[in-house]
Amino acid sequence: MDVINTLQPADCADMQDIRSEIDRLDQAVIKLLGKRYQYVLAASKFKTSATSVRAPERFQAMLATRRDWAENEGLNADAIEKMYSDLVNHFIAEEMKHWAAQTNS
Repeated sequence: MDVINTLQPADCADMQDIRSEIDRLDQAVIKLLGKRYQYVLAASKFKTSATSVRAPERFQAMLATRRDWAENEGLNADAIEKMYSDLVNHFIAEEMKHWAAQTNS
């Protein structure tokens, strides 16, 4: 998904320009997280156990990859890891509910 920013950071004339551009980025990020969540729920139909929903090895590998991506973008890897850890733990809890409802129906 391409985000169309009206202005590049160096071209912003004031804080309103900065805030508008950040809002555009944040809206795009949230839309992408919504799409990610849809994939998480879709994944539950392929899971065969609660352990496969939690997928602890995949979780750790995913965090390591996100750390690498963060470092490549000049971001704080610890902050990105925490953000993804919190987000994915929430998504796992939601997926677990979805999986349990499918299993019990």
